[in-house]
Amino acid sequence: MLYYLRREPGFYKRLTMLALPLVLQNLITTSLGFVDTFMVGLLGDYELSAVTAANAPIFLIQVIIFGLMSGLTILVSQYWGKQDMAAINRCMGFAMYVGLLITVLTALVLYVFPHQVLSLVTNNAVLVEMGAPYLKIVGISYVFNAVSSVYVSMQRSAENPSLGMKIFACSMLLNTFLNYCLIFGKFGAPALGITGAAIATLTARIAEFALVALYAAFSRRVPLMPGLLLRPGTATARSFIRYATPVLVNESLWGLGTTVMTAILGHMADSADMLAAYTIMGNIDKFTTVSCFGLAGATAVILGKSIGEGLPKQRIYDLSWCLLLVSFLLGVGLAAVLAAALPTLFIPYLYPLFSLSPLATEAAATLCVVYLVLLPLKSFDISNITGVLRSGGDVRMATIIDLVPLWGVAVPLTALCALVLEAPLPLVCIGIYSENLCKMPWGVCRLRSRKWINDVTGGAS
Repeated sequence: MLYYLRREPGFYKRLTMLALPLVLQNLITTSLGFVDTFMVGLLGDYELSAVTAANAPIFLIQVIIFGLMSGLTILVSQYWGKQDMAAINRCMGFAMYVGLLITVLTALVLYVFPHQVLSLVTNNAVLVEMGAPYLKIVGISYVFNAVSSVYVSMQRSAENPSLGMKIFACSMLLNTFLNYCLIFGKFGAPALGITGAAIATLTARIAEFALVALYAAFSRRVPLMPGLLLRPGTATARSFIRYATPVLVNESLWGLGTTVMTAILGHMADSADMLAAYTIMGNIDKFTTVSCFGLAGATAVILGKSIGEGLPKQRIYDLSWCLLLVSFLLGVGLAAVLAAALPTLFIPYLYPLFSLSPLATEAAATLCVVYLVLLPLKSFDISNITGVLRSGGDVRMATIIDLVPLWGVAVPLTALCALVLEAPLPLVCIGIYSENLCKMPWGVCRLRSRKWINDVTGGAS
C-alpha cells in the first residue's frame, strides 16, 4: 500500500503549495467563528449557549455555501485542465445566482422569524430571547459571503489558493477588532454584547465582499466575462445542476443533521452545559480539521485537473490512493497532538477560560477523547468524499456515503442515548461521532471500483 506514496520529484512540493494556503484560509475562516465564541464566552455560560443555539441555523447557510463551492470545484478544476475560460465564467455566474437566491431567502426568514427559528433548536426561553438579535444580523452577512466564496472557490480551482487566504485574513482581523470594540464597549463604542458580535461579523463580510470585487476587476488569471457571468446559459445550468445539486443536497442535509444533533443536546436535562461543551468541541474540531479540508481541497484540484487533461484512469487511481494515505497519516498526527493537548492544555487552561461548570468540563473532555480516537478515519473520509469522489464527478455516491451513516446511525443513536435512555455521557458522545465508523469501509469499496473517474466537462458550453 505504501508504494502509492512514491511520486515523481516535485509532487509533494506542489501538493504543499496548493494545500497550505487552503489550510491557512480554512484556519482564518474558522477563526472568525471562534473569535465570536471566545469573546462572547467571556460574558458567561448563557451568552455562550445563546450564540451556540443561534449558530445552528447559521451553520446550515455555511454548509450550503460550502456545497456551492464544492460543486463549482468539480467543474472548474476540470475546465482549468482544458484552459476553457468561457466555461469557467459560465459556471461561476450560475453558482452566484444560486448562492444569492438561497442566502437572500434565508436571511429574510431569519430576520423576520428569529424567535421561531431558535425555538426549533432549544426550548430554553432565555437562550431564545438572547440569541434572536444575533441571528437577525448575522443572517444578512452571508448574502455578501456567498458571492465572495464563489469567486474565491473559482480562483482556488484555478490553482490560485492564496487569494482566499489573503482576503479572509483581512476579514478576520477586522472582525476581531470590531468584536473587541462592540462586545465590551472599547474605544468609545457601546457595549452591545451578543449583538455587537453580530454587527462585527456583518461588517467584516461586507469588507470581504469589497476586496473580492476589487481583485476581480483587475485579475487576468481568469478574466471576467460579464456577458457569460450574467447569462451562463442552459447547458451550463444543466451541467451545474447535474454535478452540483447532489453536493448541495449533501451539504444541506449534513448541516441539517448537525443542527438536529445540536437540537437533541438542547433538549437534554442539562442543555446549557451540553451545548456549551458541544460548542467548544465544535471549535476544536474546526481548528483540527482545517488541515484535513485543506488537503482535501488540494486533492480535488489535482485530481480534477488531471482528469481534465486526459490522464489514464490507472494513473488517476494510483494518485488518489497516494493523496488518501497522506490524509490518513495527517489524521494520525493530529490525533496524537490532541491526545497530548487534552490533559496539558485543554483541561487546565482552555476550558476554564469559558467558565464551564464541572458537568460541562466533563462533557467537553469526553467528547474530545472519542473524537481523537476516530480522527484518522474522519481525515480519510474528508479527502475521499470531498476530494476524490467529487473531483471525478461521482457526486451521487459521495452523497450517499456521507449522509446514510449520519442520518441512519449517528442521529438516531444520539437521540436514543440522550433523550430516551438518558444513557451515561460517554455513550452519548460515541453516538455523536459514530458516523465515522461506517464511512471509511464503504468509501474504500467505491474508490477501488474506479467508477468515480469521469470527465464532467462534456455538457457545458
